[in-house]
Amino acid sequence: MALNEGRVVIVTGAGRGIGREHALGFAATGAKVVVNDLGGDMTGSGADVHPAQETVAMIKEMGVDAIVNGDNVADFAGAGRLVQQAIDTFGRLDVLVNNAGILRDRMLVNMDESEWDAVINVHLKGTFGPTRHAAAYWRDQSKAGTQPDARVINTTSPSGIFGNVGQTNYGAAKAGIASFSLIAGAELGRYGVTVNAIAPVARTRMTENLGMTKPDDPTKFDALDPANITPLVVWLGSPESAGITSQVFLVAGDRIGVAEGWHRGPTAENHGDRWDPNTLGKVVPDLVKAARPAAGMFE
Repeated sequence: MALNEGRVVIVTGAGRGIGREHALGFAATGAKVVVNDLGGDMTGSGADVHPAQETVAMIKEMGVDAIVNGDNVADFAGAGRLVQQAIDTFGRLDVLVNNAGILRDRMLVNMDESEWDAVINVHLKGTFGPTRHAAAYWRDQSKAGTQPDARVINTTSPSGIFGNVGQTNYGAAKAGIASFSLIAGAELGRYGVTVNAIAPVARTRMTENLGMTKPDDPTKFDALDPANITPLVVWLGSPESAGITSQVFLVAGDRIGVAEGWHRGPTAENHGDRWDPNTLGKVVPDLVKAARPAAGMFE
């Protein structure tokens, strides 16, 4: 039996890039797929249904059922329609992969309100909306006596975990998604739902201006191929991943890691009394020096 045989999966932002690879990967392991994509450019402007239609056509060529959804996941009602379409068409929903995203990079001093709002809206609200509607469906199933074996897989970013200059909007949204995933996993476990996130590095239209080129030798492993990200996501969406929840995974090329998140580092105590700000100049610099330096993607 295939890894995801009979499961119904929604993948948002599945018209191109990593999202398309996820949709194809789930189909290859037996799942029926709802391909969601507005088809806008990488700034979120415009709309084009053709990329989603192309992904669906590729899945159907594999002999697997798939449908297109063109709703805006950042619109709460649209997110609800997306979830309901999966249930109405295939009779159930088992996996939600929140992958849709845009970029509007700008140094903070030059960023305008619309650039901030657009990125926060698509990434953060676009993760909340579908998850909220899917979670309500799974909760109702659980309360009716049919415990789900459901999965949510969200897409954060190294920028959200480690930071990146010029991306205060994108990094803040992605950091929010990581935190959202940890909390949602804790809340939804009682309903048979796991929630995890991935922080991927791959070559897509959103990263093509960063010099992420294909290797000159086509026989060499392409560490930046977006298809490298999909196996972990497909496994996290499967019944085999039960018990893995509230985790953030770093994935790039042939490497998978677990992000360990915030830890309490070096600490000073003032013997049961409030700190005097005049004395902190002797304390805080030493704490910072003793703290572990910020790590990179796989350090």
